[in-house]
Amino acid sequence: MRVGLFIPCYVDQFYPQVAIATLQLLEKLGCQVLYPLNQTCCGQPMANSGFEHLTHGCNALFVKNFSGFDYIVSPSGSCVLHIKDHLHDKDEPAAKNIRDSIYELSEFLVDVLKVEQLDASFPHKVGVHQSCHGQRGLKISQMSELVAAPFSKPGKLLGMVSGLELIELDRRDECCGFGGTFCVAEEAVSAKMGKDRVKDHVQHGAEFITGADMSCLMHLEGILKRQNSKVRVKHIAEILNGE
Repeated sequence: MRVGLFIPCYVDQFYPQVAIATLQLLEKLGCQVLYPLNQTCCGQPMANSGFEHLTHGCNALFVKNFSGFDYIVSPSGSCVLHIKDHLHDKDEPAAKNIRDSIYELSEFLVDVLKVEQLDASFPHKVGVHQSCHGQRGLKISQMSELVAAPFSKPGKLLGMVSGLELIELDRRDECCGFGGTFCVAEEAVSAKMGKDRVKDHVQHGAEFITGADMSCLMHLEGILKRQNSKVRVKHIAEILNGE
């Protein structure tokens, strides 16, 4: 299958190793992966700030770059959800096909590739941060407020990694406070929420915090560094790729 690799701006600029791990992991699992070189921002920051009417250029470029792939995969739940919910273009059939075929990495591995085994080892205690966009938007894990059977697609994949110990959290699906532009508009609230999220992981012995959205992990990483903590963040793609 031909997979278009969609790499969000902040991953491209600050965490290129996550993009590389995503590419390598998909290729290991038999995908033909192509990276459209002209891709830019998907338009999410503008839409989150109330300026979705200014995203037409982003939409048109996204459709131009990613039309024709069997699937589009990204290591970012929030950007994927934005495309699923907001991508529209004058070429609406192509836009709809993209909305229907774009996946966050962990849901692609579980739902499309149906991965049951991974050749990866990570002998550490790991806490999973369930990002809001992925959990409540893409439904990659169950929300604790629902009376329903629990599930976690990232958790299922991490369970296939040799030596990895998943820790239990007191509030396993609490928001970290990042929220894109929210962390700028409400910086004090955002910082306090992030500190609470970090504390839950630290007090349960996490050596690493992982997740499916590097933007949330970037927020938590900033707090950990300011606290001089030894706990580190690592995107799930890096762990599943055996890094």
